[in-house]
Amino acid sequence: MKTIKQLFILFVLGLVVVSCDDGLDLEPTDKITANDLFGDPEGTKLYLADLYDRMPIEDLTYFPRDGFNYNRSNPNNGGFTTDMLTPWAHHSERNSFINGGYLNWWEDAYRLIRDVNIFIQIIPELNISEEQRAFYTGEAAFIRAFAYFGLAKRYGGVPLILKPQEFNGDVEELKVPRNTEMETWDFILAECDVAANNLDETNGRRASKWAALALKSRAALYAASVAKFGDQINLTGEAVNLGLVGLPENSASKYYQACIDASANIIENGPFSLYKTNPSSVEEAAENFRAMFADPNIAPEEAILIKGRTIPGDNYGNNYNIWFNPNQLTNGWPHPGRYCPTLEFVDLFESYDNPGSSAPIVTTVDGDINNYNGYDPSREYLHYENPLDIFAGKDARLQGSVILPMSEWKGETIIYQAGFIDPRGNIKIETNGVTRANGQFYFTYGSSDPSQFSGFSPLGGNHTKTGFGFKKFLSLDPVVPGWNRSTTDFAEIRYAEVLLNYAEAVAESGLGDAGMAKDALNATRKRAFHQTEIPLTVENVMRERTVELAFENKTIWDLMRRRTYHTTFNNTRKHALKPVIDLRGEPPYKYIFIRDRIRGNDPQTFDVNEYYRNIPGIGLNGLVPNP
Repeated sequence: MKTIKQLFILFVLGLVVVSCDDGLDLEPTDKITANDLFGDPEGTKLYLADLYDRMPIEDLTYFPRDGFNYNRSNPNNGGFTTDMLTPWAHHSERNSFINGGYLNWWEDAYRLIRDVNIFIQIIPELNISEEQRAFYTGEAAFIRAFAYFGLAKRYGGVPLILKPQEFNGDVEELKVPRNTEMETWDFILAECDVAANNLDETNGRRASKWAALALKSRAALYAASVAKFGDQINLTGEAVNLGLVGLPENSASKYYQACIDASANIIENGPFSLYKTNPSSVEEAAENFRAMFADPNIAPEEAILIKGRTIPGDNYGNNYNIWFNPNQLTNGWPHPGRYCPTLEFVDLFESYDNPGSSAPIVTTVDGDINNYNGYDPSREYLHYENPLDIFAGKDARLQGSVILPMSEWKGETIIYQAGFIDPRGNIKIETNGVTRANGQFYFTYGSSDPSQFSGFSPLGGNHTKTGFGFKKFLSLDPVVPGWNRSTTDFAEIRYAEVLLNYAEAVAESGLGDAGMAKDALNATRKRAFHQTEIPLTVENVMRERTVELAFENKTIWDLMRRRTYHTTFNNTRKHALKPVIDLRGEPPYKYIFIRDRIRGNDPQTFDVNEYYRNIPGIGLNGLVPNP
C-alpha cells in the first residue's frame, strides 16, 4: 500500500506566502494522480487523516519553539512546554520566556490550507452519496477554520486563500495580500457554520456538528476579547492603520453574541455533560479529574474532540511521563522533574470554607502572603506535623493536577524539602547540608541519596524548583524510559471549556442569559465538590478557567486575547513554596513553609509587540509586516 508521503507528493505545489522554494515546486509526473487518490475511498480516508494530523492542535507533542508534532524530528526538547511561559508553571532547569521565536506557525499552515483547498475542489467530482459529500464538505470547512484560527490568533489578519494556487510562470500572480483581522475572524466563524450545517452529531476523533460549534465558541470569544481589550495596548504602524491587526471596540458585542449562540446550542441541544458531576468527597473529585486527562476516552460525555495517539515509539507518542514524573520515580530515565507548577498557580485555588475567592497559602501567624524574601527568624511560622495539612480544604482539582509536598504518587511519598533548621536554630536551605537531631541525621533535601528525593537540588535539573510537581496527563503506570513511549490521547475540546466560554462571554458583554451563565460557571466547581455557588463575575470566571484548563496549552492564549500578558509580566518573578523541617525541640518534628522566589528565576517582562507574531518571508511575499 502506498504511504501517506507517497500519496501527497502530488499536492506540494507552490505558494509564495509560504517560501521561495515551495513557490517553484512542479507537479511530479510519476506519482499517483488526484483522480486515482480520491477515486478510492481508502485514499480519501488517508488524505483526511493527514489533514487532521496537521491541524494546529496544541497537544502533548506541541512545543512552543518548534511547533506541532515536534517528536517526529527531535523528541529531546528538554521537557519545555507552553505553560512554562505563563505564571502557572516553571521549568526546573531553564529560565526561558516568550520571544519572537516562539508560537509561530506559518509555512506549515499554508501547506495544510492548500491541501484542504484541493480536497474542497475535488469533493463535487467524487462518486459518492450526497450525504457523504455533505460530510466531507463539513470536515474540510472545519479543518480550514481550525487552520485559519491557528493563524489569526498568532498573526491577526492573514491572506485568505480559498482555492489551490497554480504556478503559471508569474510569481506575482501568486502573491495574495493580507485580509483584515476582522475579515479573517469573520471567515473562520463562517467556516464553522458551514461545518456545523454539514456534519453529523457523533463526537470523537473526527469533526462533528458539536466540534464545529465549540470551535466557533472558542474563536468568537478570542475575537471578542481582541476587540474589547485592544485599546489596552498601543501598537502603531501600517498593519494597524490598515486594520490588519486589531479589531474595532464596537465589534466586541457581535463576537460575544456569536460565542454565546454557539455555546448555548451545545449546552441546550448537545449530548454533553461534565465527567462524573457529583463526587461524594474531595478525594473522589480529585481522582476523577486526574483520571480524565490520563485517558479522555473514559469521559466521552465531556470530550468533544480527541486527538488520538498510536503505538509507543512511532513518533506519535509523547514524553510527558519521562520528563515530568518526580525524580523518585524515574525507573532509569536520567532527566525527570522538569515541570514545576508555581506558587502563583497553587494560590489561585479556592478553599471550600471561603468560596468565591482565591485562597493563597498562609505560612506565618501574621498571615502575610506578600513577603518573598526567604526565611526571616523574626517571624512566627506556622508548623505542620503533616505537611499536607497546609493545603487542607483546597479545591480538589489542586490534588488532581499537582503533586504536593510529601503526598503519595504511585505508591511512594514524594519528598519535596528545601532545607532544615538545626537544633541550634541555624537554617540550611537549598544548599547541601547535614545535621544531627535526637540521634538521627537529617539532610537538606530529605535524604543523602539524590535518587530518594524530588525537590530543590540543582543536580541535573531533575528536581522541582517550586515545591510542586506535575500530575495532570501522567499515567499511573511505571515510567518506560525511552522516547515517545507515552500514548496519551488528548481532549482538544472539552465541554468544560464551552461552559466557561459561555460564562465569560455573558459576564463581559451583558448579553445572553445571566442565570444560565452562572450555572455554567458553577457546574465545573460542583464537579470539584464545591457545595456553594458563587456569583457570575469576570474575576470568578477567569480564576475558574485557569484552575480548570491549566496545563492544557490554553491559558497562554487567555493572556494573549485579553491583553493581560504585559501587565502580568512586568519585571515579574515566579515563586515557590519551600518546605523546611524544623529540628528544634523534641520529635515528632514539624515543617514550616517559606514563600520565596524561585532560585535562578530572573524577572520577566512581556513586550506588547509579542501579541502578534512576526510574519516570515515578507521580502518575498510582499505582505505588510506586523508591528
